[in-house]
Amino acid sequence: MTAPVKSYAAVDLGASSGRVMVGRVGPDSLGLTEAHRFPNRPVRTPEGLRWDILSLYAGVLDGLRTAGQVAGRVDSVGIDSWAVDYGLLDADGALLGNPVHYRDTRTQGVAEKVWATVPADELYARTGLQYAPFNTLYQLAAARESAQLAHAERLLLIPDLLTYWLTGEAGTELTNASTTQLIDPRTRDWAQDVASRLDIDLGLFAPLRRPGDPAGLLRPEVLEETGLTGPVPVTTVGSHDTASAVAAVPATGGERFAYICTGTWSLAGLELDAPVLTEASRAANFTNELGLDGTVRYLRNIMGLWLLQECLRAWGDPELTELLRAAADVPPLRSVVDAGDAAFLAPGRMPARIADACRDSGQPVPESPAEITRCILDSLALAHRRAITEAQALADHPVDVVHIVGGGTRNALLCQLTADACGLPVVAGPAEAAALGNVLVQARADGLVGDRTAMRQLLARTQRLERYEPRGDTAAWRAAEARLTAR
Repeated sequence: MTAPVKSYAAVDLGASSGRVMVGRVGPDSLGLTEAHRFPNRPVRTPEGLRWDILSLYAGVLDGLRTAGQVAGRVDSVGIDSWAVDYGLLDADGALLGNPVHYRDTRTQGVAEKVWATVPADELYARTGLQYAPFNTLYQLAAARESAQLAHAERLLLIPDLLTYWLTGEAGTELTNASTTQLIDPRTRDWAQDVASRLDIDLGLFAPLRRPGDPAGLLRPEVLEETGLTGPVPVTTVGSHDTASAVAAVPATGGERFAYICTGTWSLAGLELDAPVLTEASRAANFTNELGLDGTVRYLRNIMGLWLLQECLRAWGDPELTELLRAAADVPPLRSVVDAGDAAFLAPGRMPARIADACRDSGQPVPESPAEITRCILDSLALAHRRAITEAQALADHPVDVVHIVGGGTRNALLCQLTADACGLPVVAGPAEAAALGNVLVQARADGLVGDRTAMRQLLARTQRLERYEPRGDTAAWRAAEARLTAR
């Protein structure tokens, strides 16, 4: 008997674009085809920076229509996206305005007010989440007096909101919920006491779901609009895109690995069985987010390729391959910046802000696009080094190899610089890790693949991977790190 091959639609929404991918999975095969890609353009309104959620939903529907044309039949759909942001629904289930973008300024100064009620060290000990000004908890604190929140009956994180529109059923997926700073990573349930002390109504959230749980069936209206043949189940996946990407790290059996999920952000860290909730961990700004099968994604958020994306936009989108070739010829480590500095969070004027940071720290000021690009990539590699080195020490969890997944795997210079900085081999790939993790969780729920180890073995057998060996010792990187931390 021929082994079955099934098709799964992975809706994978990033901060700058969305895509619907078709994954075809068999017992020893795994292929991915892009069905539809569409822009994700936030809109600045008089009220602030907002997501154009209706445009994203239209892109999802267009993508599902194309997925059906590509696959013939879609056996399941799963959705992942960025974290922390949400939509509010009224008593009739109608959306109360466009969701606020995490880069909006409404949370400025809010954390200090929260900490006056629940001190930062106590908040970390309960929720394990690193400080970021846009965590959902701070967004809700900022919105406390708003008319929208006063009229809200339901809060749905972005992938849960889109799932609700597709199926009519509401849920809150756990890996994404763990980014709200309202989940206890030890119990994997809501931190009731934290919410109560901050007057946050957890009743706004729909019941928790876990990766692999059913999330409903596509509504008849969706089937009609997309042309898909029903019934088509929607499967809960690791709906935080980083959770899906970590699930797609192609680590082999027994390998002690760190991972870096690269894209607009770099998420660098370890996969653990239990959270690290020490004061030293909090001081180092590491986060404990939940992953597949009860694992903990112990990681640090780094600004990532956002720095380069913003520079490219300022330069009129020059040809990236030529720019990276020129950057490779620039002397290394002339100037570095702190890639985690909140000064780089907002859009606009990125080349000038990087130059200003170098000037203010007494370093040579990069001027040409190639020099600024080299500064960015050196700085990212250095940030990767610092995160992985510190994570190993704080978790008492040594590693032998670094897996880079996501869009940054296409940047060979960044991968090689990360190997050099860490003094460890880097295995780069797959580039579409979040979509592959999304697909594999659907296939596992469908009984087509085995456990997490089997998923990773299938990835290692079927996906193109590149290996980068470290060059020389790490002395120059240690010196650059000392130069950066001394300021």
